[in-house]
Amino acid sequence: MARATAKRFAPLRLSKQDSLSERIYLDLRGRLQRCEIEPDGRLVDLEIANSYGTSRMPAREALLRLANEGYLVGTTRGFVTPKLSLADIRDIFEVRKLLEPRAAANAARDLTDRGRSELSRAIAEARAAMRDDDVDRLILANIAFRGCWLGALSNERLANTLARFVDHVQTVRLGTLHDHPTRTVVANGLESLYDSFMRRDSVAAHDRMSAFMTAAEQAFFAAHKAEIEREKTSRAASRASLPQTA
Repeated sequence: MARATAKRFAPLRLSKQDSLSERIYLDLRGRLQRCEIEPDGRLVDLEIANSYGTSRMPAREALLRLANEGYLVGTTRGFVTPKLSLADIRDIFEVRKLLEPRAAANAARDLTDRGRSELSRAIAEARAAMRDDDVDRLILANIAFRGCWLGALSNERLANTLARFVDHVQTVRLGTLHDHPTRTVVANGLESLYDSFMRRDSVAAHDRMSAFMTAAEQAFFAAHKAEIEREKTSRAASRASLPQTA
């Protein structure tokens, strides 16, 4: 199994107000959100500590915190990202469909001018990514867009809960963004939400987020089904190409 090596993590520059554990936690969480850590990668506290140039304890505290929040799973040989079943993903989509429309409505009401400017930059990145057919750029734009409107929520518990639910399916879901129809669903959903946020229309934000969540769920499972069918076809073709014995 692959390991996360020291080359993957640069030493952190810490301010006096920050703890080592907090900074390592935030950096690792960001890497998990951006899918920069392989699904089969193994994170070992001693290796993480060495790569960040710190002692073992802050690294272990950060890893345990990520495990407590569902980002990682502890094993006898380190920490790994969780493997979600289709039932797990359906459950997470159900929770998101219940919570995100209301949260989007609140964000439309509470977004500051600065927040709206950040949304504009994120949507510009998403448009450029779609124009250039750049999947990685779209992923980062999507993360930035979500982080911006979640950051507008005054209810920090709601914002943190939603962020974790999204992050938990991130690695699995982002794999489907290599499917062009799924990218189109995401881009259209972002455009629709952007319009409602910029107009501070809470009702529209609620309804459009609800529609976006439903479309995103359908697109995910359609892309997953298509991938399964491609794998079946590929295996059948491989078997057919084998020499026939008498």
